[in-house]
Amino acid sequence: MASQTPLAAANQKMTNFRWVICALLFLATTVNYMDRQVLSLTWKEFISPEFHWTDANYGLITSVFSIVYAVANLLAGRFIDWMGTKKGYLWAIGVWSAGACLHAVCGIATEHWLGMHDATELLQATGDVAITIATVSVYFFLAARTILALGEAGNFPAAIKVTAEYFPKRDRAYATAIFNAGSAIGALVAPFTIGPLAKFFQGIGWGNGWEMAFIVIGALGFIWMGFWIFLYKEPAANPHVNAAELAYIEQDNDADEPAKEKAEVEDSETATIPFFKCFKYPQTWAVFFGKFLTDGVWWFFLFWTPAYISDVFKLSTSEGEGMLMIFVLYLITMLSIYGGKLPSIFIDSAARRGINVDPYSARMKAMFIFALFPLLALAAQPLSSVSPWMPIIIIGIAGAAHQSWSANIYSVVGDMFPKSTIATIIGIGGMAGGIGSALINYGSGILFDYSAQVNMSFMSFQGKPAGYFVVFCICGVAYLVGWCIMKLLVPRYKKIEA
Repeated sequence: MASQTPLAAANQKMTNFRWVICALLFLATTVNYMDRQVLSLTWKEFISPEFHWTDANYGLITSVFSIVYAVANLLAGRFIDWMGTKKGYLWAIGVWSAGACLHAVCGIATEHWLGMHDATELLQATGDVAITIATVSVYFFLAARTILALGEAGNFPAAIKVTAEYFPKRDRAYATAIFNAGSAIGALVAPFTIGPLAKFFQGIGWGNGWEMAFIVIGALGFIWMGFWIFLYKEPAANPHVNAAELAYIEQDNDADEPAKEKAEVEDSETATIPFFKCFKYPQTWAVFFGKFLTDGVWWFFLFWTPAYISDVFKLSTSEGEGMLMIFVLYLITMLSIYGGKLPSIFIDSAARRGINVDPYSARMKAMFIFALFPLLALAAQPLSSVSPWMPIIIIGIAGAAHQSWSANIYSVVGDMFPKSTIATIIGIGGMAGGIGSALINYGSGILFDYSAQVNMSFMSFQGKPAGYFVVFCICGVAYLVGWCIMKLLVPRYKKIEA
């Protein structure tokens, strides 16, 4: 392939195997988010009654997951750069799939630890025994959740690195938006699979149902690994990529670069920036704060929306209207696919007028637009009095805006850093996002218990609805704050060279 002449490549019909790779990234991200969603869709209805969990218990579990995910992201990016994309991705999905399946044994482990015989004893416990059950079970779930977080931290550093390998800069945000839509699809499919799976296995007497939901969904990752082993190779070595497609993928290497400078450019792309040196660049901190302030919003919606529907509207998310609400919410987030295309539209529109717009400027313009939509979250709780569907629709719009924002902030890394360091910077950003998520999820659990206990009042709302309103307000303004900080740190495009 690579040995063919440029003329041969020009006369050859281009293959499109890069989109097959993008589809694999999409499927991995879908499985990634389904594995996360099993707990949020089963804890309120299936797990909480068995283990006597409070909102604070659940908030602690989601918070620790986020913290471990944050630290692991910092290491995962470097691990992917060191191990290589193929092996690194296999390790990541193998670990998180094992962690997902291990959740299923937390009930048995709790019974064994406390000397109980079955789930009935757990359910019927009261007083101090119930508190002990809650405490012990939380620790076992934390162990499983930690393994899940360690593996899942490798997904986005690996996927962004693959995108940089297989797509030119002009297409990266769009490709990222497509595979990143797997998070919405995973969340979209989850309510129609996880709840019914738990109910089915509960009905036939296989535990309390939730155990098999973890096992079935967790096993999907092992299936994906088989496809990755046989289909992925670097573009230049992949027999499914012909010379024409390789030339398209590598167009940035040749664009506007004199021949005498090519070796220097290639050296810059392959040289790795030392880890601690990454933190001296304002570009790194722009990604850090852009993720820190916004990732927690998405994770809050992901982890707490099922509980919100149950707590505020008294609807089950494993059947009927509650299930439909979750489906519609994440169906709306699918609009984010077009968010990744918006910077390309700005660039092409400017080019037709003879204006050269760099990718960073186009992405920041698009991200400002996306930062405006979450402001609707300020009206989510007030509009719930009109219809329970109003906050669901608003959360869906905010979720779509987040995914569009996320696709572009990932692509900003590919624009400004050499390929050899992309996974490391994505890992740093993931760490920042994980810290933000830990804070908002742990704080939310405590706030919701407190608001219910003291019947807290906020803007004419009482109890838990008041608590949710407070968090919605924080979520609404987070993106504009994040955008302003990014723009202050990196006002204009500047390429980092190792």
